[in-house]
Amino acid sequence: MSAPTVYDVAERSGVSIATVSRVYRTPDSVRAQTRERVLEAARQLGYVPSGNARGLASRTTGVLGLCFPDYADPDAEADAEADSDADDAVMLYSDQIIRGMERAARRHGYALLIAASLEGGPESLVAKVAGRVDGFAVLAQTVPTEDLEVISRRLPVVMIAGPREIDHLDHIVVANADGERELARHLIEDHGLRRLAFVGGEVGSPDAEARFLGFQQACRDAGLPVPDAPDLRAEMMTQAEGARAAEALLDRGGERPQGVLFANDQMAVGALRALERRGVRVPEDIAVTGFDGIPLSRIVRPSLTTVRQPIRQLGEQAVELLVQRLGDSGSEPVSLMLPVSLIHRASCGCG
Repeated sequence: MSAPTVYDVAERSGVSIATVSRVYRTPDSVRAQTRERVLEAARQLGYVPSGNARGLASRTTGVLGLCFPDYADPDAEADAEADSDADDAVMLYSDQIIRGMERAARRHGYALLIAASLEGGPESLVAKVAGRVDGFAVLAQTVPTEDLEVISRRLPVVMIAGPREIDHLDHIVVANADGERELARHLIEDHGLRRLAFVGGEVGSPDAEARFLGFQQACRDAGLPVPDAPDLRAEMMTQAEGARAAEALLDRGGERPQGVLFANDQMAVGALRALERRGVRVPEDIAVTGFDGIPLSRIVRPSLTTVRQPIRQLGEQAVELLVQRLGDSGSEPVSLMLPVSLIHRASCGCG
């Protein structure tokens, strides 16, 4: 059966070919109701827009794609602007995935196309990338599952992080729960801390939720009360949100926690600065930990105890899986869990 074309989508949705084109190129120029009708027709037909139809059909574009939301942290960017030598230090999660993918893509003779903005909705991400690459990696929950189903009929797709939303897609994740459990165990058993607080992300953040499950397990193993939910949640998991969380914990009354585990390093770094402003000593008054192992965690004061995940390796492995899938599309889907490592530093009382 031949691949669906723009003509098929136009006929199915009852609009002109030009309107279909505008939906994918300039979605804001099309009324929302019409845009949704066109996108639904495309999903039903399995249509993927292409900037190079022949290249897409023959898988000869020589390009791999990466889709992820733009989780910029204004505070981290300000650090880099204030110190031009700090660029490497403020590299965040997505930056390191890109580096890993770029390194592996060059090794295999591919270029990398990146869509890193949610402006215009996730459909815009798909339109920008899917029709112009041989295969692409998608950060968890960036693109709606139904759209990924359509794209995966035509292109290899690798999911990075989060739960395995689609069974027939390759998937890479790190041992989030194991890492957080070991970190909390360290605070409880090695430092004797009993009053711990966990600051998580929004409910839809799969990595943050997995880390909270690890925290719960450590509390359960130690015979401590097991919380039903994080003490606080931060929507964007940025330095500013971490600072606000630290302030809220100090101001809520009752006994202060002896240690606060943040679901990522960016929030923990923001908390360190907020606690310093309030005259709270770390780790003497409160221990603070993060998760990710971004370079900034090493140079803040006090240096941050964290769980280092192999972020660049996530990017490299995504490319390796895409290249393997391009060479053998009939093989069984692969699900990899990469190990993490606990890094003891000064913010918990080590070092």
